[in-house]
Amino acid sequence: MQNPIEILAPAGSFEKLKYAVDYGATAVYAAGESFGLRAKSTNFSQAELIEATKYCHQRKVKIYITVNIFAHNQDLPDLIEYLKFLEKISVDALIISDPAIFSMAKEFAPSLDIHISTQANVTSWRAVKFWADLGATRVILARELSISEIKEIKHKVPEIELEMFVHGAMCMAYSGRCLLSSFLNGRDANRGNCTQPCRWGYSLSEASRPGHYFPLEEDNYGSYILNSKDLCLFDRLPEIIEAGVCSLKIEGRMKSLYYVATVTRAYRAAVELILQAKSLPQNMRAELDKVSHRIYTEAFFDDFDSTSTQYHDTSSYIRTYQFLGTVCSSGQSPEIEIRSKFSVGDQIEFIFPDPQQDFCHTVDEILDAEGKQLGFTKPNSKIRLPLARFVEQPAILRLKKESSNQS
Repeated sequence: MQNPIEILAPAGSFEKLKYAVDYGATAVYAAGESFGLRAKSTNFSQAELIEATKYCHQRKVKIYITVNIFAHNQDLPDLIEYLKFLEKISVDALIISDPAIFSMAKEFAPSLDIHISTQANVTSWRAVKFWADLGATRVILARELSISEIKEIKHKVPEIELEMFVHGAMCMAYSGRCLLSSFLNGRDANRGNCTQPCRWGYSLSEASRPGHYFPLEEDNYGSYILNSKDLCLFDRLPEIIEAGVCSLKIEGRMKSLYYVATVTRAYRAAVELILQAKSLPQNMRAELDKVSHRIYTEAFFDDFDSTSTQYHDTSSYIRTYQFLGTVCSSGQSPEIEIRSKFSVGDQIEFIFPDPQQDFCHTVDEILDAEGKQLGFTKPNSKIRLPLARFVEQPAILRLKKESSNQS
């Protein structure tokens, strides 16, 4: 195989960025407080962007900043200063979909690489060449492409980098360009304010019978007529690498740090084994079932066929494991920042950047800050957990639920 493959992880906050880096990301993508498509994510202030860029570069990790809204006139003045700022702090690339912002970036941040966002709907080699000729260094391909189309694009335009989504939530609209949120809530998805009405359950009402609802059904399906499954291309990684894709992108800036760390770790480990021509352990793919997710699909990887991408029964997540907290000090009695309750007698798991260090622990003692014994933990508190071994940061705690459920 050729050059190492980039594992590109989401960074919805500085905390998530750090866990993405610790658990194997070779690049992260993030947004400032404006001009990105995840307005409800925590995102980064300018001071945080400065610190995050330094943090990544000290660890030889790249940081890409999303500037991928479709800009209106009132956005343009502030964009100029923002682009100049991003160039000044030396982020590694800008992710852009709007031709106006593209031209502004060339003018006001000329030293920065430009990656064309999946929002630009790039679905052919001609479109890739168009952006390459304008000076883009990378194209993030539309999710609607098959692997055969991707191979042809790389063959026809070998000089440009190709990035593709391999994991995470999908939008029911074409490459994420949707007006449902604007129509139903007055919140523009193309400016970062999607309220996900595609995940809602719908029913039919008759004008003269207010309050009398009829379920919308397709054959024997339910009423979640717009709800997409989650993308998972883990099993197709060898084909993706062989096709010439250089960056594997994980969706999830709104997801938990546990999701980011677990998924990033799994894809990083898998790619390293593939590049060494080694087979993947069977339990590696199973890690992706241990994060909150909807039913998985390989979507359009083989053919442009949307019949396998929608799930009509529910928009709920599958959660078989509970994220409990994080280790915030090393030691044999480490301090734990609690996110979810667990009790004495529970068998919990510690997961580390190196999967070989993972271990299970039956909780026999929980101590509060004063050393008092507790029977269980409370979210948003800190405790100490006496162990039989020394534990190094970073580490994440999780608990297998008694039964697989959707919630």
